[in-house]
Amino acid sequence: MTDHASQPTPPVAARRPAPRTHHGDTFDDPYEWLRAKDDAEVISHLEAENAYTSARTAHLGPLRDAIFGEIKGRTLETDLSVPARRGDWWYYGRTVAGAQYGIQCRAPLDSPDDWTPPTLSPDRPVPGEQVLFDGNVEAEGTEFFSLGSFEISNDGTRMLYGIDVAGDERYTVRVRDLVTGETLPDEIPGTFSGATFSPDGRFIVYTTVDDAWRPDTVWLHEIGTATDADVKLFHEPDDRYWVGADFTRSDRYLMIEMGSSITSEEWILDADDLRGEPRVVWPRREGVEYSSSHAVVEGEDVLYVLHNDGALDFELVKVSASDPQGARETVIAHHPAHRLLGVDTFRDWGVVGYRRDGLARLGMLSYADGAVTEIAFDEPLYSVGTGGNPEYAPPVLRLGYGSFVTPGTVYDYVIETGELLLRKRQPVLGGFDPADYGQARVWAPADDGTQVPVSLVWKRSFGEPGDTPRPVHLYGYGSYEHSIEPGFSVPRLSLLDRGVVFAVAHVRGGGEMGRQWYEDGKVRAKRNTFTDFVAAGRHLVDAGYTTPDRIVAEGGSAGGLLMGAVANLAPELFAGILADVPFVDALTTILDPSLPLTVIEWDEWGDPLHDADVYAYMKSYSPYENVREGVQYPRILAVTSLNDTRVLYVEPAKWVARLREVGADAMLKCEMVAGHGGVSGRYNAWRERAFELAWLLDVLGLTD
Repeated sequence: MTDHASQPTPPVAARRPAPRTHHGDTFDDPYEWLRAKDDAEVISHLEAENAYTSARTAHLGPLRDAIFGEIKGRTLETDLSVPARRGDWWYYGRTVAGAQYGIQCRAPLDSPDDWTPPTLSPDRPVPGEQVLFDGNVEAEGTEFFSLGSFEISNDGTRMLYGIDVAGDERYTVRVRDLVTGETLPDEIPGTFSGATFSPDGRFIVYTTVDDAWRPDTVWLHEIGTATDADVKLFHEPDDRYWVGADFTRSDRYLMIEMGSSITSEEWILDADDLRGEPRVVWPRREGVEYSSSHAVVEGEDVLYVLHNDGALDFELVKVSASDPQGARETVIAHHPAHRLLGVDTFRDWGVVGYRRDGLARLGMLSYADGAVTEIAFDEPLYSVGTGGNPEYAPPVLRLGYGSFVTPGTVYDYVIETGELLLRKRQPVLGGFDPADYGQARVWAPADDGTQVPVSLVWKRSFGEPGDTPRPVHLYGYGSYEHSIEPGFSVPRLSLLDRGVVFAVAHVRGGGEMGRQWYEDGKVRAKRNTFTDFVAAGRHLVDAGYTTPDRIVAEGGSAGGLLMGAVANLAPELFAGILADVPFVDALTTILDPSLPLTVIEWDEWGDPLHDADVYAYMKSYSPYENVREGVQYPRILAVTSLNDTRVLYVEPAKWVARLREVGADAMLKCEMVAGHGGVSGRYNAWRERAFELAWLLDVLGLTD
């Protein structure tokens, strides 16, 4: 452990009165001045925070280097992805030792009947390979680089790509001719991610955002024309809704989608008449969510629509694409706690994603009778999803699979036989053996009796969890119905191999146990998220898995709000708290509709600006307002980025300043050129994670 008596003095932010009054309640916010991002004094303060954090953690330099070396040493740095077929080509990615960014490539098919992806090796040339996009070349001269759009036209002759070099998630889209190698004059700045070619390759469909960073407008750009001639296909004026657009896999329609946290709507436009008038699939109705996927069944264009109209965990219906508001044929009826997640349609069959017993699953959908055949796996905990399926009529379905102990795996599922063909498993170097590690799920009783699932993974050589108290790294999120899936992590091995048990508390507010699990952890039930996490930690202590001085908690973004809340609720339960881009000044943010995403967020948290009860409820848990005097807080590390547009840097900056007022050992690390996802480049990301894990191990007393 660190001797804090000899540590440097932390920076002290000036207190400047800034009263804020709502619903008759006045809160003085003395650190609100830190919001002035362009103020030299603010930048100076952030740099002082970084200098302090650097000095406080200097002794961890050798451990950071060791962890970085372990991550690097376990990673096959020069590698290739499994090729995915599209048109006349196999598309795949390369990584090269020493290079920060991926390289996108393609190679020609051997024949039109070729559905077996070539087995690629880093030390052998690929016949006919074309390098399409080298992120390392494109990133030259930039401190930050992110690719937000990337697509090849259907005929394989053009490529579009959108680049962000600041971290603010505004991308400039460009087009390259893959025959000549020429970059075309077309340049579209300020786009959101996900720009796409029209099926004929003549147009680009893209989205822009408003001043609050809400994607609100869909545009049509004809390649070779000026951007000021671009056509506005759709604009969503309601601040509560985001908008996006994509073509169906069949290339028959452009689907324009809009949604809030609780309501959605889709408009459909014929792909061969993009300047035509879109028509609504189902008119929006408050609280009703739906999404649709096109198929041709018995010669008729139909939409498979997944919806929650009177079906909490959703049901699947089929409607006519020409009259989607007409008759509905039920395909998969609603089953409580059997949460339907999505449907993906191909020419001859579909695939349905759903959750049952806390795990995501996949089933093959028969168009003839609506029967669903589940794709089975033999691990007790796992995650699975589709990916890399651009073709409309393939004989196989590409799957991604993994677990806490099984590295990321690519399968092709053969439709005709049900066989799973292993295409690749993520190499983990250094003698990794999955059998050396265990995974299990236990259940923690919440304050109201609800059983909260907690996933565990550990290295067996240290004994089984519960045999003797062990250091624990407890992770949580719990918002937006987002589920934390059982996934593999190379950096996590550096903890497991030092005897740490990794645990995930699947708290309410997430989606692990169905839609009701989410509903019971949002708006006026948000406190359940925090108390569930505390209950999970206490259960691990009571059951003998660990002790309070050997637990470090971690969460990011909305999970960072969770971290701030549990620090106030149960500071005695944790030795340390790692908060990544933490949403810890939640009430201030949600009160200000001019800030990025605030109005959209009202469905998730409530509207404290117009509702006094919501205001009082949020104020009762928002971490910044509830920092307590006379409390022994755990050690806290908050990590943020100056250009983050989702959770502004000012939130953790204010929180850390307030924590220091009450004597907490809190540190702030602010990346000065990065966004919500942190630094760019894989080596930079590994060093960033090594920094966090070294701090975590220091808290746990495992620095030797």
